[in-house]
Amino acid sequence: MSKKEKVELIVEGGKAGVTPAMGQQFGPMGVNIQAILASINKKTADFKGMKVPIKILVDVDTKDFELEIGTPPVSELIKKEIGLEKGSGSQDLNKIGNLAIEQIIKIARMKKESMLVNNTKSAIKNIVGTCNSMGVLVEGDEAKKIVEKINQGIFDKEINLEKIEVSNEKKQLLKQQLDEVLAKIKAEQEKLEAAKKAKEEEAGEAGEEATTTTEESSEKTEEAPTTVKPKESKPVKEAKAKE
Repeated sequence: MSKKEKVELIVEGGKAGVTPAMGQQFGPMGVNIQAILASINKKTADFKGMKVPIKILVDVDTKDFELEIGTPPVSELIKKEIGLEKGSGSQDLNKIGNLAIEQIIKIARMKKESMLVNNTKSAIKNIVGTCNSMGVLVEGDEAKKIVEKINQGIFDKEINLEKIEVSNEKKQLLKQQLDEVLAKIKAEQEKLEAAKKAKEEEAGEAGEEATTTTEESSEKTEEAPTTVKPKESKPVKEAKAKE
């Protein structure tokens, strides 16, 4: 049975290069370092600008090698695509981004091997679900509508061609869609706040009327006190009788 050596590296996606440490690790094995780097860069091209963990298994007898490409969590990849550091915290009221289907396909390509799915379309639907939980729209819609469109085949062209580039025109459209959704949410919130304020004012006025009625009743009672005729003493009665 062949013996395999494991080497672990962290490289920048698509830009792995020879380092002194790498030479020390691979040199004694007699493997082709450039071939390993070429394979790493090809498989990590979608992780441009990100640090990627790599495991290389080298057969010391045959000099063959296998790569295991690690990936950041889907949520981290989504945040990178929208250029933010955290999710909305309230996905129903705060939408923090709007991704194109091409960006979802890009993330699916990165994560497909580590996800329990049978095809790219299933991976895409999983990622759309994560977007929803983070307050991120896809093509201007919530996850439920986008999944329906995926099932209907509306994005089959992009998925089959594995398109990952987004044109400037589409980026402008995505921004416009997000602004429209945010404006709608704001209007709905203002409407709810106005209704709540009106209800509170109505309750306050009702309370003031009740208080005023109670005070008026109390004042009338004070204005009409009961008059009690003082009782005459016995000597006074006798004096009146003598008269």
